[in-house]
Amino acid sequence: MDQKLRVGILGATGMVGQRFISLLENHPWFEVVTVAASPRSAGKTYEEAVGGRWKMDTPMPEDVKKLVVLNVNEVEKVASTVDFVFSAVDMTKEEIKAIEEEYAKTETPVVSNNSAHRWTPDVPMVVPEINSDHFNVIPDQKKRLGTTRGFIAVKPNCSIQSYAPCLAAWKEFGPKELVVTTYQAISGAGKTFKDWPEMEGNIIPYIGGEEEKSEQEPLRVLGKVENGQIVKADLPKITCQCVRVPVLNGHTAAVFINFEKKPTKEQLIEKLVNFKGFPQEAGLPSAPKQFIQYLEEDNRPQVTMDVDYEKGMGVSIGRLREDTMFDYKFIGLSHNTVRGAAGGAVLCAEALTAKGYIAKK
Repeated sequence: MDQKLRVGILGATGMVGQRFISLLENHPWFEVVTVAASPRSAGKTYEEAVGGRWKMDTPMPEDVKKLVVLNVNEVEKVASTVDFVFSAVDMTKEEIKAIEEEYAKTETPVVSNNSAHRWTPDVPMVVPEINSDHFNVIPDQKKRLGTTRGFIAVKPNCSIQSYAPCLAAWKEFGPKELVVTTYQAISGAGKTFKDWPEMEGNIIPYIGGEEEKSEQEPLRVLGKVENGQIVKADLPKITCQCVRVPVLNGHTAAVFINFEKKPTKEQLIEKLVNFKGFPQEAGLPSAPKQFIQYLEEDNRPQVTMDVDYEKGMGVSIGRLREDTMFDYKFIGLSHNTVRGAAGGAVLCAEALTAKGYIAKK
């Protein structure tokens, strides 16, 4: 790419916004030129606005520190400075829906980490290795919005990333029923242990809205484009419990699964390790070389050893074995703020760029 695309981050001061900024440092295709946040942060430098709330392990990038934060609500002003935006705003669902559409109508593509548009029928919700063909719905969305280049694309919830890729890899065997329990890190709530000391040594057996997302969103990812909208798949049937656990980063899933055609364990592992999609074929900058790894050891995957697999963009699976009530059971692990949030959105933007949906204004 001759010239980098100019990127804006909406909601730049929050944890996911910070993750976007750290992931985009030295990105070969994209350059963060604009940071936008709430009116209370507007007018300050990014360094001043974030203050002591920088939550990443790596230092704040030097070239972002001095950027002056714009008011995210001044849509025309923000949009005029960028080729496209990533959205990680902290607002109500209705406010997010409205502001993301407003940005799209300025002819600015929006790649969102938020849940507000995940069920808008003509908005693609994409894990690029699984369903990048869902981007084909974008022309229909543009017709509805009255735009020529502006649109919205979203990535799914972080909780599904540790098991939904398996369903795509095992598609030919007909996954039909899943019982899932997710053990979710505190960064999924935008927190660290410093912010949330009561989580140390604690488990909370409820995360608002997560169980519905974990049961329904994989079906939309596995669905198909029909008549200008995405129709979700009928199978598998999924029931889920979501538990908050005292881990900083990394969502683990314990999964029981039944198939229409029962495969062998060897067939299942072979499909996992050989599974690839558009990001690998196109050699996208953030794509993991191997999307899914299978670990043979009985005590893997583990957060401390495996959460950063493929720089946090890969998925780790282990403990696949036959079960007494279901066909098989296994454990999955994914990085919730890299693959599950900002990194997944960056990969979506790379796929959209490679397919010609995002270009210089």
